Amino acid sequence: MLRFLTAGESHGRGLTAIIEGLPAGLALSVDKVNQLLSRRQRSYGRGRRMKKIEHDRVEIIGGTRNGLTLGSPLALYIENEDWANRKNKIDRPKHVPRPGHADLAGAIKYDFDDIQNVIERASARETAMRTAVGAVALQLLAEFAIDIVGHTVAIGGAAARPYSRSVADIRAAAEHSPVYCADPRASELMCAEIDRAGAAGDTLGGVFEIVAAHVPPGLGSYVHWDRRLTGCLGQAVLSIPSVKGVEFGEAVRNARRPGSRAHDRIVVRRGTAARTSNRAGGLEGGVTNGEEIRIRGYAKPISSLKKPLSSIDLKTNTPAAAPYVRSDVCVVPAICVIGEAMAGWTIAEALVEKFGGDSLREVKDNHRQYLNHVHVED
Repeated sequence: MLRFLTAGESHGRGLTAIIEGLPAGLALSVDKVNQLLSRRQRSYGRGRRMKKIEHDRVEIIGGTRNGLTLGSPLALYIENEDWANRKNKIDRPKHVPRPGHADLAGAIKYDFDDIQNVIERASARETAMRTAVGAVALQLLAEFAIDIVGHTVAIGGAAARPYSRSVADIRAAAEHSPVYCADPRASELMCAEIDRAGAAGDTLGGVFEIVAAHVPPGLGSYVHWDRRLTGCLGQAVLSIPSVKGVEFGEAVRNARRPGSRAHDRIVVRRGTAARTSNRAGGLEGGVTNGEEIRIRGYAKPISSLKKPLSSIDLKTNTPAAAPYVRSDVCVVPAICVIGEAMAGWTIAEALVEKFGGDSLREVKDNHRQYLNHVHVED
């Protein structure tokens, strides 16, 4: 069983994670984790904290020896560099919730008078550690030739043209874009949309896509509702702050089509069952079918606005303008990186469940035997 827990606050000393269930013998590269953390930080539309204050770097403080996992829990740490700026400051209590944020609901749930108590953990700062955790999972998946990429397909009114490319092609094209969009013209339009929103004191949401290639058929299960991989992946992506919707394959268009045009025909290809299309997004009945997993996430605009919406002061129960908290204009490109990490983690969970063992060699042996059984090319 693969699982993790994170701890830490947005303006606390740092973020920590414990990962349990990694097989022994996995070579971990801290540089690869830091590369994903850097992608999360440097995208277009980020605010001052991500651009000038934080320089996220992970430290492995337990669970490895000589660069290899030991099979024991893995401990990670990321320092909050903003802590040095704030550690001797006492913040005044906040009593005005922002529409669209967890402020009000969290204060009611935990009986807080000070909304800052909610902000500290509900903040998307926590996703820095989840990105690091996901980067570890991606290194495990790479041992099985599973490759995952996240990219932006729409921001505001700007959208990429429909296309079908390999994971490698998407990654190569998206890396040249400040918003991680594989369509160069759409990338320019997205940046212009962000600039206009920022100048107007507003924020923007959008759509991102996660593509996972070379995922073997048979991960996940239909026998219990909570083992359907569709649901597990949906929960993982929806757990990212600002994400309000998830789509697998062509789910939205399939809802408007007759069944004869919605489902993927089955053929024999290279000695195994395959599909002539991938409208299902690589999953049927909550189980991977051997095609690419394709997930789209829909992110709302973030809720900290320079021109704030109306709210109330919970202390006086009177009307008040929502506060502006130092923030970003658009986080969709960053979310596509976090989505890549979370999808990677969830697929790694399913892979370890299916082919589990105490060492990487054992997991690989189980994986190889299974592929031979189902006649899937390694």
